[in-house]
Amino acid sequence: MKKPTPKKPAAIQYAIVPKDLGGHLFDVTVTVAAPSPEGQVFALPAWIPGSYMIREFSRNIVQIRAESNGKPVALTKLDKHSWQAAPVAGALSVQYEVYAWDLSVRAAHLDQTHGFFNGTSVYLRVLGQEQTPHEVDIQCPLDAAAKTWRVATSLPELGAKRYGFGTYVACDYDELIDHPVEMGDFALATFKAHGIVHDIVVSGRVPNLDMARLQADLKAICETQIAFFEPRSRRAPMERYVFLTLAVGDGYGGLEHRASTALICARADLPSTTAPKVADIGEGYLKFLGLCSHEYFHTWNVKRIKPAAFAPYDLQNETYTALLWLFEGFTSYYDDLMLVRSGIIGEAAYLKLLGKAVSGVLRGSGRTKQSVADSSFDAWGKYYRQDENAPNAIVSYYGKGSLIALAFDLTIRTKTEGKKSLDDVMLALWQRYGRDFFQGVGRGVTDAEVEALFDEISGLKLKPLFDKYVRGTADLPLARLYAPFGVKLEDVRKNAKPAFDVGIGRDGGDCKLTQVHEGGAAHRAGLSAGDILVAVEGLRVSGNPANLDALLSRYKVGDTVGVHAFRRDELMTFSVQLQGDRVPDVKLTLVDERKKVAGPARPSAPR
Repeated sequence: MKKPTPKKPAAIQYAIVPKDLGGHLFDVTVTVAAPSPEGQVFALPAWIPGSYMIREFSRNIVQIRAESNGKPVALTKLDKHSWQAAPVAGALSVQYEVYAWDLSVRAAHLDQTHGFFNGTSVYLRVLGQEQTPHEVDIQCPLDAAAKTWRVATSLPELGAKRYGFGTYVACDYDELIDHPVEMGDFALATFKAHGIVHDIVVSGRVPNLDMARLQADLKAICETQIAFFEPRSRRAPMERYVFLTLAVGDGYGGLEHRASTALICARADLPSTTAPKVADIGEGYLKFLGLCSHEYFHTWNVKRIKPAAFAPYDLQNETYTALLWLFEGFTSYYDDLMLVRSGIIGEAAYLKLLGKAVSGVLRGSGRTKQSVADSSFDAWGKYYRQDENAPNAIVSYYGKGSLIALAFDLTIRTKTEGKKSLDDVMLALWQRYGRDFFQGVGRGVTDAEVEALFDEISGLKLKPLFDKYVRGTADLPLARLYAPFGVKLEDVRKNAKPAFDVGIGRDGGDCKLTQVHEGGAAHRAGLSAGDILVAVEGLRVSGNPANLDALLSRYKVGDTVGVHAFRRDELMTFSVQLQGDRVPDVKLTLVDERKKVAGPARPSAPR
């Protein structure tokens, strides 16, 4: 349902100007028509929804001042992200500069090539008036280099024309900060998915971008997901959607919003009109489409179906939930699944992706120490603050969460003889908690309600699965669960290859250990993350990871080699007994063509 556009000026008005492209400064003004008589308090969010880490965006405010009726007004800083203005009679304006040099999907970035910002980085919140209408005037930079710039955002236009500078409107602060903005000389294409306009915006230099292929593939993915959640009406939950994509030399990431997503990718991952036509989709482009599918699925799962702790968000403090395994993990399950259902990839490619996912989860011993429920709750202090010991201490609620989704799906399908599936659970979550969320009647879902819903919809008692795999740390029995569907799952790694069992990175021309996996050869020998490998048996180790593999290939599993390494500025000697490569290599194969793989199969239950 379309929200009404305010007919009179909003009580909260912003103006944002790309003031200094070379200095990376946005100039922002917020004007409050009726400030609090006790002295209006302003605060900038400390984090952005979807990225669970306190980022303290206020540290990027360079200078700030206030005025009313043309006269200065005193501002008192209350804490690291809040200010209080002295009481005034009449409208109050606060003007401030924001330093924007974070090339990511989470914050703000500005230079001579483009501008990008999330509302959480630039819009001071007017405490007590968050529910009133908000307007923003996005102004064109004066720099001559920006004369061809346009604006891309899913914010509803007020005075602005589509893709133009001017005024935009939001019904409240929560909506205002949920529509990122890209400005620059970007590539643009549009398609419709079940009648809804979808824009593809690509910033950054991408020679010979095959936008037609991108349009066709994203259209297939979007229509599949819309039909998944609304099989009868094919009605999307937004009036327009925007894929905001920044192409760089090397990058990957995405952040979901209610009617758009901010993406960053390697330009080599985008399709090219000059690439040879091949049947198989390239690995880089497949990764990008998987990212798009993931963020688009979030339009339903986390932007509208929310954990109760996020309804509403507390933007100044950590907001804890043990349900990220559901909101991120299940999204990670369905993102690749939607590539199959939309026809982008076939079953063989899908099973290959699943094999990589299983291998990734089995790689770290942290999975035996932390449950996905605990990983979700501890995201603020652990998952988003990973160090060199992360594989030995934590489990990813993305990775293992996706496998838990698979396990639930296989279990439900098997025990109900195909009458029910995980799809039915997701649809029930959508219908009860998500569909009407932004209409003022929706609410978040609690942990207990999630578990009860699984039982209700499936008709099964699934508490043992929650105990063992969600609240517990047991490995998922995927080989057994997949057997009824004619899929064989096995670890096909060969143990003949000797290895240190470490993560390696470059430090100039040297080889630096970035991670030392628990129980591996390097760990047993006493090597540590941060050590610089100098030599193996007197032969220099270079910064190229292949060089270490080549040196170790001259030995057998069980051999002991002498290693010299620097720890800080001290040269140390180690004796390493080589182990077989412990990196899992899980492969899934379809051994019975007559049976349907659980993933791509469509739900058989009536809607």
